[in-house]
Amino acid sequence: MRIVVALGGNALLKRGEPVNAHVQQDNVRLAAVQLANVAAGNSLVIVHGNGPQVGLLASQGMNAPQAERFPLDVLDAETQGMIGYTIERELGNLLPGGRSCATLLTMVEVSADDPAFTHPDKPIGAVFTPAEASIATHDKGWSMTLDGAANRRVVASPKPVRILELQAIRWLLAHGTIVICAGGGGIPVIADEAGAYLGVEAVVDKDRSAALLARELEADLLVIATDVDGVYLDWGEPSARLIRSVSADHLDRLGFAAGSMAPKVQAACEFANRTGHRAVIGSLPDIERMIAGTAGTSVRRTQAEMVEGEPVVLNR
Repeated sequence: MRIVVALGGNALLKRGEPVNAHVQQDNVRLAAVQLANVAAGNSLVIVHGNGPQVGLLASQGMNAPQAERFPLDVLDAETQGMIGYTIERELGNLLPGGRSCATLLTMVEVSADDPAFTHPDKPIGAVFTPAEASIATHDKGWSMTLDGAANRRVVASPKPVRILELQAIRWLLAHGTIVICAGGGGIPVIADEAGAYLGVEAVVDKDRSAALLARELEADLLVIATDVDGVYLDWGEPSARLIRSVSADHLDRLGFAAGSMAPKVQAACEFANRTGHRAVIGSLPDIERMIAGTAGTSVRRTQAEMVEGEPVVLNR
């Protein structure tokens, strides 16, 4: 079975944890155990997020003079290498002899006319107090949004149109390699009138890129691993209920917060609708059970809806 696994940046660096190498390496080591088990007997592609990490690099760079600051596309490339290396190393330590793993720096084409460039909604980096958010908005020109009770920076997140290294990914998979690619959603580029590619100031959502990649690779399953155990109705309320399985069309109509669960839901629904295969959203430690269909929220083109393990009618 060919499986594309999208690891959330917040799954590799949990909310509230310090943004440092040791914490991330510990979380990657735990993820690698799950991924090594999944890799056995399967063709595996791993896409990872980079929200906390690219936000940290951008924050560090703001202390430098304007001319010395690196744009977001370069920071996306840096986090691809950094996180990909850590996953590759920890996963490689667990793989049987003869099974190879490779990280591929991946560019993703986006449209210069994408409305996301004028309506940023992708949260990156650490949380800010209201006072800190006010300073960042005034002094640095950042766009800020509420993420729970705290503030976070938001940047443009254009829709991925094409994965430029797709043929290289296919070649590696054909030779039995586990591929780590499109990290952080990919390095965002646009094509100019001459067909040359230029980097742009954005962070592509890794779930959308993972769904596009899964479709192009004709994957059998898309796994979206995050820091919660599935998709909930009435999230944050006493009446919150975990959706166990749902049809893509119905889930897409429920409506979720932009920059949070919405991209995951949209990616899962699009993959399920366009391929007829299952997508599943859930917690990183539950990846094996998610693949087996016993954990997370399973999304199919058609599905008998279930909440908390009990069948209910969600579309009336």
